Amino acid sequence: MKLKFDFTAMTDNVIGGQGVSASDLAKDRGFIKGAFDKTINDNAAWRELPFDEKLTDEVESFCAPIRKKAEAVVVFGIGGSALGIKAAGWSLLHLNHNSLKKHRRGAPKIYVDDNVDPERLTALLEVINIKKTYFNFITKSGETAETLSQFLVVYDLLKRALGKKKAKEHVIVTTTMESGSLYDVAVKEGFKIFGIPKDVGGRFSVLSAVGLVPLSIVGLDITMLLKGGAEMDEACNREDIFKNPALMAAYMHVKSMRAGKNISVIMPYADSLKFMADFYAQLWGESLGKAMDLDGNRVNVGQTPVKALGVTDQHSQLQLYTEGPFDKIVTFLAVEEFRDGVIIPDDTGISDFVYLKGHTFTQLMEAERKATACALAKAGRANYTVTLPCVCEYTVGALLTYFMYQTAFAGAMLNVNTYDQPGVEEGKRSAYAILGRNGYENSCMDLTRFGDDFIIDE
Repeated sequence: MKLKFDFTAMTDNVIGGQGVSASDLAKDRGFIKGAFDKTINDNAAWRELPFDEKLTDEVESFCAPIRKKAEAVVVFGIGGSALGIKAAGWSLLHLNHNSLKKHRRGAPKIYVDDNVDPERLTALLEVINIKKTYFNFITKSGETAETLSQFLVVYDLLKRALGKKKAKEHVIVTTTMESGSLYDVAVKEGFKIFGIPKDVGGRFSVLSAVGLVPLSIVGLDITMLLKGGAEMDEACNREDIFKNPALMAAYMHVKSMRAGKNISVIMPYADSLKFMADFYAQLWGESLGKAMDLDGNRVNVGQTPVKALGVTDQHSQLQLYTEGPFDKIVTFLAVEEFRDGVIIPDDTGISDFVYLKGHTFTQLMEAERKATACALAKAGRANYTVTLPCVCEYTVGALLTYFMYQTAFAGAMLNVNTYDQPGVEEGKRSAYAILGRNGYENSCMDLTRFGDDFIIDE
């Protein structure tokens, strides 16, 4: 069930001067090895997550009873506390999981509420039975304003509906142990707490309790998810770039960035992988978009991630990709064998559309993907394909791990801190100031001092 990686259309053999050459690889051999060594030797804690059998046992033991009695589980988190769960969950569950009847599902419904739009929370509360729903509040820092606000609203409703003693049984907190406001509240109130390792950033945490708890509650095989991650980890620890897909992808991206390709399009050709693009977008953008490098130089580097969906966005974005600026790399996610199949009938009484009859939707989807890749290559546009033999826990775990290693290698090549997010923190501080949190009074720029000449109120 190994993933396949085809970088052919990233090379000068296919796309001419826009591509990477064999001489480039030979010339950059030392640069590549340096980035590899730096990544492998930094002992980043996220790399150990697929091997934590003790956590797997704890999660399964806790979640199995909830799986049997809950009607729904709601995850409240944002960014890395939500996107990995959505990427894995929506890849592996029935595409209409929440609409299926319980006897067919055998697992609770799942909702991931990663915004504080008031209409969204109200709409969620209108479709769940709060007395039969479990709530997982996830925040690495324990200080995320959005998640804390959701907690205050929901816990109040739970206590009103169930009483305090019963209400606390419906709350699960996933956060850094012994750190942050939510941890302190969780201890005081007696909630179940799962820890996030201190050295694992949110966007690298999907294979920790962050992802494992809600995915286990809805019945997914977290052991196979971690197995896929562990075996991809083995591949990404190979020094030979021709045997290490994440190292090759990182090099291709960085080389292309330096040639002006500052946009990275990710285009799954499977609806099940749609949210994998969201996961990648945060991981790639937040990790690599940095003003300063590790030597203190102002570099303002990064590659803007763009989400697309095949074949849908062939009819919206592809025109730009094939004939617009040479500033993009397109990554295709392909699936060899879908979980379901649809055959186009060949005896319909309609004599037209002969070329479609007798084919399957799988064949049509693959033909569309290959045609798009070919069209891009003919136009000299860089693209490559990652192929999953099927979408299952094993391959999803492998794909998530591949993306994390690709990002780590790219960060090392760009000489930036892959794991910090100073731009995000600045926004948080400004929000605290606007909301009146003590200690942040001067953290937000007062735009009113520039006048109101350019404000139009009509």
